[in-house]
Amino acid sequence: MNKLSYIDICKGSFGRKVAYTGASIITTENILKVVGKAVGVLNYNRPFIRYLHDYYMGDQPILYREKTVRPEINNKTVENHALEIVRFKAGQTYGEPIQYVSRKKDEAINKAVDTFNDYMRDAHKQARDIELGTWQSSVGTAYKASLKASKNSPIPFRIHISTPLNTIIVYSQEDGRDMLSVQQLKDENEEQYYLCFSEDKYFIIKNGRITKTDFNGFGGIPIAEYPNNPDRLSDIEIAITALDQINKMQSDRMNGIEQFVQAFMLFKNCEISKDEFIEMSQLGAIQVKDSGQANKSDVKLMTAELNQEQTQVSKDDLYRQVLVVEGMPDRQQNTGGDTGQAVYLRNGWDFAEQRARLDEPFIIEAEKKHCQIVLNILKQTTNDVPLSIRDFDVKITRNSTDNMLVKAQSLDYLLKNKIHPLIALITCGLFGDPEKVWVMSQPYMETVYKTQEQLDVEAEKEKAFELLKNQSNSTVKTGEAK
Repeated sequence: MNKLSYIDICKGSFGRKVAYTGASIITTENILKVVGKAVGVLNYNRPFIRYLHDYYMGDQPILYREKTVRPEINNKTVENHALEIVRFKAGQTYGEPIQYVSRKKDEAINKAVDTFNDYMRDAHKQARDIELGTWQSSVGTAYKASLKASKNSPIPFRIHISTPLNTIIVYSQEDGRDMLSVQQLKDENEEQYYLCFSEDKYFIIKNGRITKTDFNGFGGIPIAEYPNNPDRLSDIEIAITALDQINKMQSDRMNGIEQFVQAFMLFKNCEISKDEFIEMSQLGAIQVKDSGQANKSDVKLMTAELNQEQTQVSKDDLYRQVLVVEGMPDRQQNTGGDTGQAVYLRNGWDFAEQRARLDEPFIIEAEKKHCQIVLNILKQTTNDVPLSIRDFDVKITRNSTDNMLVKAQSLDYLLKNKIHPLIALITCGLFGDPEKVWVMSQPYMETVYKTQEQLDVEAEKEKAFELLKNQSNSTVKTGEAK
């Protein structure tokens, strides 16, 4: 049975649908109506999400292809470039741990930010972020929940990645703020229910009625949505037709090779029995005799070999177009004579970097929502991270060693031209946390590059020296005059 293509499933509706509500506040009176609409949107998105995630896992339409002509030769080859795309995109953003860096030159805030980063490492945040990035890239959106840990846990919170198959956020139709999170879950008796969090309350809904509601102790909605882009487009679906064609082309190439090897044998003006043919095949030779001068006997293979070279050219072109659409670098071989920067630009790494930067603001916005809930949990428990979300920035670190020599030369050039060292450290792109590097390096830098305060003190000393010198000269001249 053939599996439907994604185009047949989505019918031109690309990206994930977003749930909105016109309510200004979520109450027990309107919660059922809001959840009902949200579940409708969730049910609408679910087939697309399941299809795309299965596609990423390797369950692709080519595996279900049926062939009517010579059905015994039906190769089904999956070149899982969808997995390649998702892994690259997730690795580009989450391959290095997301860091929180201080905004201010305050030692207490710097220490608090370091403690906050330590908590995130202990909570295995990077592992959860990689899981998040996989969902985000493959289906277009992902959700991260910040929850309170058990009493025996060494840290007071834990991070959970909710599957987009049963999670959705409802936004305000008026100003776009988060209004409600909805999770479709099952209890121990396999009965379905909905767990919902608003800004100040939580609700449990089962069988169309509210079974429990209470105060929300998180200080906000504990689930944050991480959209892949404003339209929540999956990195797979924007090139899925080309990916299907690559699978089809490779499978047909294998069919062509096998059909050439297993070509039919044509017996012209010959009568050969089945047993005779088997015997001839085993001997590797065939003997035929003309039945008459007018009827020439002949035995030959019916072959039509596929032009593999032209097929490879078409396949390579198709793959390159996928890379262009995805904003991924081309791994073509270096022909020599290029500098590192030239290869970086020619192969598309700079373009990939620019595309990643377009998605960064949405990740940073969601990460700040996640941090706010975690900080609320820490204040209720350990209270050893005195921070607000305005005290630090979210830093998404990619490979800082790329083109490292040029970055180091840029840093040296900026410092020598009297640019403030902190601005130079931020601009050069060498460090994931330039603020921390500046604080730690300040005692050493001041021995080489004088700060404005040192320059002001030296200027005052120079001014006082000149004044004292002038007074001394004036006294001497007065004495000589007398």
